[in-house]
Amino acid sequence: MNKSELRQMIRNYKRQYSSDELEMLSLEIISRLMHHPKVLEAHNILLYYSLPDEVNTHSLIDNLYKEGKQILLPKVIENGEMELRIYQGKESLHEGSFHIMEPSGPLFHNYKAIDLALVPGMCFDKDGNRLGRGKGYYDKFFARSPRIYKVGVCFDFQKVDHVPFEETDIPMDEIL
Repeated sequence: MNKSELRQMIRNYKRQYSSDELEMLSLEIISRLMHHPKVLEAHNILLYYSLPDEVNTHSLIDNLYKEGKQILLPKVIENGEMELRIYQGKESLHEGSFHIMEPSGPLFHNYKAIDLALVPGMCFDKDGNRLGRGKGYYDKFFARSPRIYKVGVCFDFQKVDHVPFEETDIPMDEIL
């Protein structure tokens, strides 16, 4: 199955769930993340502000922020790149590219200080290969910052046997 077919298959799976069902599935995953050793140890965490069809990270972001962790959220910029901004609470979010809520906080440049990245994807395989939405934002970012520990965050139905990958695709260190 090629990447396009795999994306369509996962979209079809997602449509089988109501928003309430996806929210319930998200709660279990977020609970596991809150107790994950890498999350507990981390200070600077790259996260994503979830879309309606992704594992809902809104409460996770707020809880980690209240615990004093520095939360970094991506913002899409020109040339197919993303920059990181420091999350400063919900009031610092605004709707950006692709209807994704993006932070307007200060730019974050010290990529070596990032302890952990929690990364969304359309699907993942057991080898850590990730299929994103097709723009390559995360792959380009991680190619410049390879030492960051990367955890793919997804629903169980997004775990597949094999994700087709290319040389430019950056695998995750762990899938949750």
